[in-house]
Amino acid sequence: MPTAYITAPESDASTLARALVDERLAACVNQLPCASTYRWEGEVVDEDEVVLLAKTTDDAYDELRDRVLELHPHETPCIERFDEDDVLDSFAAWRAGAVESDGE
Repeated sequence: MPTAYITAPESDASTLARALVDERLAACVNQLPCASTYRWEGEVVDEDEVVLLAKTTDDAYDELRDRVLELHPHETPCIERFDEDDVLDSFAAWRAGAVESDGE
């Protein structure tokens, strides 16, 4: 099962995280403040951002990525997929149940 690593401006992170969980694209999204330094359009930029770690499933990952692209304010958002080699079975089962669309 994958975790999506996403960075977002502080002003948008909570709304983005909430949408992913509300729409059952992620079971949980952790929000971690961070300071980012990157090159954009020839300039070095320093920006306070939030790292979002969105726990999802293989089946939901593509839709989660597409939804982040729709909602994210940046033209080129950071969205990376981390596939886990070892996940606690009970956590994996909870995550799968939380992402499945079963009307709960």
